[in-house]
Amino acid sequence: MSASADLSASDLARAPLGHATGHPDRYAPSLLFAIARAPQRAALGVVDALPFHGADVWTAYELTWLDARGKPGVAIATLEVPAASPSIVESKSMKLYLGSFGMTRFASADEIRAAIERDLAQACGARVGVILREASSFAQEAIRELGGESLDDPDVTCDAYEIDPSPLSASGDIVDETLATRLFRSVCPVTSQPDIGSVQIAYRGPRIDRAGLLRYLVSYRCHAGFHEHCVERIFTDIAARCRPRSLTVHARFLRRGGIDINPFRTNADASIPDNIRTARQ
Repeated sequence: MSASADLSASDLARAPLGHATGHPDRYAPSLLFAIARAPQRAALGVVDALPFHGADVWTAYELTWLDARGKPGVAIATLEVPAASPSIVESKSMKLYLGSFGMTRFASADEIRAAIERDLAQACGARVGVILREASSFAQEAIRELGGESLDDPDVTCDAYEIDPSPLSASGDIVDETLATRLFRSVCPVTSQPDIGSVQIAYRGPRIDRAGLLRYLVSYRCHAGFHEHCVERIFTDIAARCRPRSLTVHARFLRRGGIDINPFRTNADASIPDNIRTARQ
């Protein structure tokens, strides 16, 4: 089921994504538009306790504001929304909200961080972690790719471009390995714009057939789904069909509107990874 099918028409009609909007530049937390996670999770059969934990890590590259004297400040913001939060924030509303800081005066970066934490907690229904990296630390920003053995090099025939979990299988000895692909694509359920990213699968269990895993991941290519829902679908499909003892799925999507979204889901004793930046991000 596509993400658009999981949301009511009235919800989508009220969301800024896919609609012409202004670009307010005065602080306006009311711009944030929350979308409940529950309907999309119910479509995956997740209705009670979550089978995973983790977070959605957003990176906002275009945050700017005015200081107390009217001089602009800039920062890269990292926003960590827990997977257990009742709601996500629709991405265009996040862009508009952060843009609303542009002509607003703040006494300090700490005041901005506190405002973002407060506003996102209100929208998402859970505490949201916020880190601001100001211009003095930009030179420390490094580019690294997701770790793991690449799924992309062997010749694999792919002919399904709507989600098809049937190629997923696992058998044989228990292994502990990390696999990665840079070939992932889905599409926005509202605008149909492509969402391109890298996906990392770390697991312990019977060896997953790599060609089948890649065919499965490629089958998202024309699927309409939000980033968070795609990652949760990947997690639940692999868990159901391959039966790993532990499983982690981490995706890093290319930015749109100056923001990238990077969902992380795991049932292992794994911490949320550092907010690395891949070459394409």
